Amino acid sequence: MEYGATSTYRPGLFSRINGVLIQARDWLDAKGKGAWILAMIAGFIFVWPVGLAILIYMIGSNRMFNCSHRRNSARNHFTGSTGNVAFDSYRDETLKRLEEEHREFMAYMARLREARDKTEFDQFLTERREAANRPVTL
Repeated sequence: MEYGATSTYRPGLFSRINGVLIQARDWLDAKGKGAWILAMIAGFIFVWPVGLAILIYMIGSNRMFNCSHRRNSARNHFTGSTGNVAFDSYRDETLKRLEEEHREFMAYMARLREARDKTEFDQFLTERREAANRPVTL
């Protein structure tokens, strides 16, 4: 790469794995403790170190004993009434709006990843076709 040339950011393998693990954790948290236990049992059945890792993670992160508060802990903290009806309705509307914006942002990021992957794959196919059409010189 030349000095001063710009490049696009491409997350490394560990960043992508971390993203997938975070999504899996959030999904399991949304499903509750039963989903965690099923994931752990499936891990022990198919690849025992995975089941052991999930068990250790569940105990270490306190998901083994109280999983329900993880996903919506901020929202659950603010669901009680303050006594001010106008503020309570404003707070609820704001929280709903923020949740919707978060869902839209995550969908946007997924579309960006898909577009980047498609572009990279198309570039790979183009390079492969060009290499196949190039005459071999001896």
